[in-house]
Amino acid sequence: MRIRSPSLTELHAFVAVVECNGFSRAAQRLAVTQGAVSRAVLRLEARLGQALLDRGTDGVRPNAHGEVYYARVKPALEVLEEAVGRAGAARRDRDVVRLSVITSLNMRWLVPRLPDLARQHPWLKLQIRPYRADGAYAADDVDAWIDTRTHAGSRWPRHIQATYLVGREIVLVCHPDRTASLRQPGDVLAHSLLHHEAYPGNWSTWAQANGVDPAALRLGPGFDLAAALIEAVVADLGIAVVQSCLVEREWTARRIDVPMGKPASTGRGYYLCLPRSRTPTRAVQAFVEWVTAQARASAPPWDQFASAPIPSAR
Repeated sequence: MRIRSPSLTELHAFVAVVECNGFSRAAQRLAVTQGAVSRAVLRLEARLGQALLDRGTDGVRPNAHGEVYYARVKPALEVLEEAVGRAGAARRDRDVVRLSVITSLNMRWLVPRLPDLARQHPWLKLQIRPYRADGAYAADDVDAWIDTRTHAGSRWPRHIQATYLVGREIVLVCHPDRTASLRQPGDVLAHSLLHHEAYPGNWSTWAQANGVDPAALRLGPGFDLAAALIEAVVADLGIAVVQSCLVEREWTARRIDVPMGKPASTGRGYYLCLPRSRTPTRAVQAFVEWVTAQARASAPPWDQFASAPIPSAR
C-alpha cells in the first residue's frame, strides 16, 4: 500500500511553527535549524498541494486551511507522544519536579519559601534547572517553568498553559533615611532614579499612575539584575521602582521603605508555565497547588507597604 501521510518530521515542524508563532522559536523547540523547519513545512505544503501558513512581516500565522489541518493532526501527534511517555513512565521518578525559574524570583521569592514546601510535601523532590530565556518552553528535562512576559501585550505559545503568580505591580522603594523627603509623587524628581536596564520604562509607568509627567524623569544608574538594583537602594544610592514581591525581606528587616504613591501595573509579572500536552504527575500537581497558594498569600494589602510604619527591629 502506498503511504500517503506526511512524515512525522513535517508534521512536528508544522505544529511547532503554529504553536510558537514563527520558524525561529519552532527551531529552538525542536532543537534543529530554522532552515530545517522551513524546508519541512514546504514539503508538507507541497504534499498537500496548498499553503498552510500566511508568512508576513509581522510573523507567521496559519491560514484557514492551516487552522483546519492543525486541528486534525495535533491530536494524532499527542496520541503518539503519549504512547512514548507511557512507555517511559516506569523509569521516571514520579516524586520529582524539575523546575526552571527566572533568577531574580528564584533567589528572592521562591527559595525563602522552600522550607514550607518541604514541610507540606516531604516526599516531593524539587530540582531547579538552569534558567534559559529562549521562550521555547520545550526542554525535555523540565516539567514546569516560572517566567515573566517580555511585555504587557506578549502572548504565550499555544502549547503552554500560563498561570499568573506575582509581580505584576511595581512600587516605589527607598532607604528609610530618605522617607521624610518623599511625601508626594513629584518629590521623586529630586532623587537619583535607579532603574533596571531591561525595563527602563518602569519609571514612566509608575509616574503616569501617580500623576508625574514622565518627560520630567531623568534616569540615574542602571542595573542588569533586580537583586543588584535592590542592593543599590539598600546602600542608599538612590530610589527605584520594583515588584513588591522582590523586597519582602528588605522591608521586614527595615532595610528599605515604601514611602508613598500607589502601585502601578506593568502588565508583565511572573507566570507558572506548564506544557498542555503533558498530564501532570502527582508531584507536579502538588507543586502547582503549593506555589499558587504561596502567590495568593504573598499579595499583601498595598497599605501594608505604602502607609503602614516600618516594622520594629527584633
